Amino acid sequence: MFNLRSFQQKSPQQRFLFILGLVMFAFYMVLGVGLIVWKDFPVDIERTYRILLGVLLIVYAAIRFSRILKQKEQE
Repeated sequence: MFNLRSFQQKSPQQRFLFILGLVMFAFYMVLGVGLIVWKDFPVDIERTYRILLGVLLIVYAAIRFSRILKQKEQE
């Protein structure tokens, strides 16, 4: 899945955007899991809506990750 040789051949801009995409994937995933798991969330949102928003963020993170993988395969 991860080929170091193809990563080294990318331009600095492509490498930066790839790493930024991975960081944003991790951010959305952690935020979604945090919304679901955190009991005393600082913002007053009903538990049902927090779970719904958390699941939505996790699905969005999965879509972003699949787009990163698809873009990487095309190169």
